[in-house]
Amino acid sequence: MSEAGGRGCGSPVPQRARWSLVAATAAFCLVSATSVWTAGAEPMSREEKQKLGNQVLEMFDHAYGNYMEHAYPADELMPLTCRGRVRGQEPSRGDVDDALGKFSLTLIDSLDTLVVLNKTKEFEDAVRKVLRDVNLDNDVVVSVFETNIRVLGGLLGGHSLAIMLKEKGEYMQWYNDELLQVAKQLGYKLLPAFNTTSGLPYPRINLKFGIRKPEARTGTETDTCTACAGTLILEFAALSRFTGATIFEEYARKALDFLWEKRQRSSNLVGVTINIHTGDWVRKDSGVGAGIDSYYEYLLKAYVLLGDDSFLERFNTHYDAIMRYISQPPLLLDVHIHKPMLNARTWMDALLAFFPGLQVLKGDIRPAIETHEMLYQVIKKHNFLPEAFTTDFRVHWAQHPLRPEFAESTYFLYKATGDPYYLEVGKTLIENLNKYARVPCGFAAMKDVRTGSHEDRMDSFFLAEMFKYLYLLFADKEDIIFDIEDYIFTTEAHLLPLWLSTTNQSISKKNTTSEYTELDDSNFDWTCPNTQILFPNDPLYAQSIREPLKNVVDKSCPRGIIRVREESFRSGAKPPLRARDFMATNPEHLEILKKMGAASSIDAEDGLRFMQEMIELSSQQQKEQQLPPRAVQIVSHPFFGRVVLTAGPAQFGLDLSKHKETRGFVASSKPYNGCSELTNPEAVMGKIALIQRGQCMFAEKARNIQNAGAIGGIVIDDNEGSSSDTAPLFQMAGDGKDTDDIKIPMLFLFSKEGSIILDAIREYEEVEVLLSDKAKDRDPEMENEEQPSSENDSQNQSGEQISSSSQEVDLVDQESSEENSLNSHPELLSLADVDNAASISPSEQTSNPTENHETTNLNGECTDLDNQLQEQSETEEDSNPNVSWGKKVQPIDSILADWNEDIEAFEMMEKDEL
Repeated sequence: MSEAGGRGCGSPVPQRARWSLVAATAAFCLVSATSVWTAGAEPMSREEKQKLGNQVLEMFDHAYGNYMEHAYPADELMPLTCRGRVRGQEPSRGDVDDALGKFSLTLIDSLDTLVVLNKTKEFEDAVRKVLRDVNLDNDVVVSVFETNIRVLGGLLGGHSLAIMLKEKGEYMQWYNDELLQVAKQLGYKLLPAFNTTSGLPYPRINLKFGIRKPEARTGTETDTCTACAGTLILEFAALSRFTGATIFEEYARKALDFLWEKRQRSSNLVGVTINIHTGDWVRKDSGVGAGIDSYYEYLLKAYVLLGDDSFLERFNTHYDAIMRYISQPPLLLDVHIHKPMLNARTWMDALLAFFPGLQVLKGDIRPAIETHEMLYQVIKKHNFLPEAFTTDFRVHWAQHPLRPEFAESTYFLYKATGDPYYLEVGKTLIENLNKYARVPCGFAAMKDVRTGSHEDRMDSFFLAEMFKYLYLLFADKEDIIFDIEDYIFTTEAHLLPLWLSTTNQSISKKNTTSEYTELDDSNFDWTCPNTQILFPNDPLYAQSIREPLKNVVDKSCPRGIIRVREESFRSGAKPPLRARDFMATNPEHLEILKKMGAASSIDAEDGLRFMQEMIELSSQQQKEQQLPPRAVQIVSHPFFGRVVLTAGPAQFGLDLSKHKETRGFVASSKPYNGCSELTNPEAVMGKIALIQRGQCMFAEKARNIQNAGAIGGIVIDDNEGSSSDTAPLFQMAGDGKDTDDIKIPMLFLFSKEGSIILDAIREYEEVEVLLSDKAKDRDPEMENEEQPSSENDSQNQSGEQISSSSQEVDLVDQESSEENSLNSHPELLSLADVDNAASISPSEQTSNPTENHETTNLNGECTDLDNQLQEQSETEEDSNPNVSWGKKVQPIDSILADWNEDIEAFEMMEKDEL
């Protein structure tokens, strides 16, 4: 996002504000007086800001340099195995691989970052490489959305800054719009995707063969996400304005027009996925996160870049609905588009972290501060923002692919407020990246924020966005070689010049907005606020907003923060019955159940909510029967804790979540299966024994190595090639007998992860590991010894430290792209270790286990301290390893079965209403 500045901020923008095309400036101003800051945060010195800026430059060099050395011309770097990720040569990760098109993705995505970071020589060299090496005529099926924002956006951002540098007269004097010609070629390759009756593009296209040809292997899809179809206008319009070819902007406008027409008219919300042929909503939940996010962003920015009032009016209409239904400060919860007072889920995804930044551009600072602070508290607890977390701030999906959205919002809030508090937030982000994500060959995504385990991926957006926003956060105006205020950021943080608003304006700007809705005048007031509006004579304004949220995570339900739904306060009515309060023996409760769905639409809505809560409660109780994953961290030379493997827990033995971690050298047991008394007790005495799965029960293996003097055990899967790429994690069950005699910790690794330890033993002989509930901080002394003195040393060491392709850690991609809304997640399975595969008894398939086993409070309502303590006590009992793991909650299942007919009735009523 960009702070497209320039217009004075002294007065409110009038209704349906007019764009000053002559001035070519933005209508959405951030506070220009960055000296305004809130007391309570000490101003950061120029020296410290410069030091942090230099640190960001070094981090970028580490990531970009390793990509160029170990991965280029591949699309992305695999930082754990120090090689490039090439489509078709690595195990498929599903939809997330649709971003890869064999077009050197990371290089193109990084072009304008090089200029922002004042690396103009490297930029000139990178442009030459793109022109020399990049081929767009590949037989590869790619995502239209990802290719647009990353590749087309990257080429246009590179072109924008190339012509700027050429005008300055020192660099790029040879440049003659070559990047623009490549962008135009790519634009024409994407156009066949729009060949639908609705004008919405197909989600995928073959770069070589297009759509619907037999050899194209695509074109049969019927659905796309709202963001996928609605995040094209900036890049396509810029391509039209740069080249004079109007077709691109026309197609992107048609797609946006169709989405606007298909919004739910009573709520003014849009769903997550839509049928590209019929326009019917496929997923009718609505939020500001995955699947919708950048649709809203591009409506506002299309107005900024193109000066078309209709885009502003549409955005304001949607924004009013978002703040009315989705915003529950500091939360942003998905709702049903046709029943917007009804929450669609009880968790939030990480992609919504961009929204505070968008609110800054809108000029709505207070909720931006609130949501940003809530997200920061989650980060302080987990070091990174999990891919999804619940309304009581527990981990829902534990992955973190180094997403930049929170850094983006941090930058814009600092630009808007000048508050040094946000510099400290940025400093925390830098420290966490270096401490937990940095590896010898770059930065590795987090597979699990709870354990600290890594994933062998470094997405191109990490270089395109993260370093750009962090550097700009600490940079003064003189640190940047051009005026950043003259550009707007795309959703991938690519830079497009604001002067495009006056160039090649041949597109008809029919204002269709007013045909569909009566706009609220207040939506257009104070769009460009001044400091008096943001900080009404109170230097403590922002701090006063943040302060109540300081304990929002640690005390998972602070009073006065979470808004209770309006239905609970209907005049003269009792609050609706909640699933957590229901008692089958209570006659009043039974009477309420009978009324649900029969008396009125309000009762029907309460009934639908009750069923959702009951299903959630049942699922949650099943989750409570599962243990979270554990970590195996290699701490000896040359790893020093940088390699963290995700391990499955055991239902017996030492509970690593309640006791200190176990640290020791590893040794293979003999026999390797550990099914009889060990013949090498002296080798495993005082060490962590490695044993192979199979031929006997897990508990028997544990007893044998414990009797030999081992201090812990790691069971390695005997299924060669198995990995968390293709198999869900599971927990090792006991043998049906009393296992209290087992006192040592036991963990499970798949074959691929286990081979990393075995290969390390072959190469280094002495290998020390740490068994824990989550990865521990690296040893500072070892870090100092291992710290390279220069970038070249770092890269040389990387080859020494991780030299084998077998050291591929945690490749599995447990989250998918924005297009499929992050739908793939690991599950824990419970099994007993016997040779017969049929004896494996998987538990119920659920989403990631959460840190604490508390029942989710679906509406975020608070309970008193006594109830919380009682629930905590009950949770500890439930998590006891000796609890029967196969036990089901029959009463809830029975209740759900009895309600099947009512659910069908609710669904029918829903269809009738639509």
